[in-house]
Amino acid sequence: MEHINPPVKKKSKALPIILILVIGTSLFFGISKYQYALHHEDTDDAQIDSDISPVYSRIAGYVSDIRFEDNQKVMKGDTLIIIDGRDLQIKLEQSEAAVANAFAAIKVAEAAVETAKGNAAVAQSGIEAANVRLWKANQDYNRFSSLMDLDVTTQQKFDAAKAEKDGSQAAVNSAKSQLIVANKQVAAAQEQIAVANAQLKQRQVDVDFSKLQLTYCVITAPADGLASKKNVQNGQLVNVGSPLCAVVGNDGVFVIANFKETQLSQMKEGQAVKIIVDAFPEEKIAAKVYRFSAATGAKFSLLPPDNASGNYVKVIQRIPVKIKFDDASKVKDLLRPGMSVRVSVELN
Repeated sequence: MEHINPPVKKKSKALPIILILVIGTSLFFGISKYQYALHHEDTDDAQIDSDISPVYSRIAGYVSDIRFEDNQKVMKGDTLIIIDGRDLQIKLEQSEAAVANAFAAIKVAEAAVETAKGNAAVAQSGIEAANVRLWKANQDYNRFSSLMDLDVTTQQKFDAAKAEKDGSQAAVNSAKSQLIVANKQVAAAQEQIAVANAQLKQRQVDVDFSKLQLTYCVITAPADGLASKKNVQNGQLVNVGSPLCAVVGNDGVFVIANFKETQLSQMKEGQAVKIIVDAFPEEKIAAKVYRFSAATGAKFSLLPPDNASGNYVKVIQRIPVKIKFDDASKVKDLLRPGMSVRVSVELN
């Protein structure tokens, strides 16, 4: 009987091929990731940020009109809220009346100065007239004194001449005293002008302040953007410093990325950045590193850590890095502060 040998099984080549493909693919991705890591620093601890301008009331009063809706687009200078300013208008009118009174007080003081100067001029004339009479009295007295020595006049006439001389001297002294008083009155009246001018300045300041307060009744948008976080209603009483809303600027959006401190050794200002916003991951937005924070986020926190006060556990800190877009015109209307993003910085 003929012996038949069993067929020899061929070894399968699929398994080695699969292993080679798996190893090759792993090496390819591993090397790619390694090369990428050498030239990039990535983080997903990042978000969109923007300049948010709070809107506060600078006066106390009742809201009479609201001219915006929540999340409405506004331009800088647009009227947002109007506060009833009738009481401030009355104060302004009172201040303007006080200014008019101050002007009148200045006119009265100026008239008083002119009157005092006139009195001083009269006193000066009185001195000159008294000096003339005194000169004549002295002449008469000297003549009668010589006649008395010659016994050719009477004692009565001599005494009359002496009395006239003494009276004229007294009149001169009196006129000089009146001039001194008149000059003091001039100085006092001039001081009143200075006081009246100071009061006028104070009243004018009151008018300016009242006008300034009245302008605060119209609250305008401090910047271009979206008026959000509306916190006011018609008829509401608002106080000084009451938050009314906020204007979120949409033209100045940027990214704050919190990189680990170990990632910053090769990062510099001006390096190119690729940003992917989680809301629309298909868009890769170009940007650049703009500024590095002056301290870690922990140092700026409400309660910064104090490692000297107890047990110490080393924790890698993060540094906020500000990144500005090169051109976000395609998506700027969609970007909102607080959106999560992924950031990749090209080191070389």
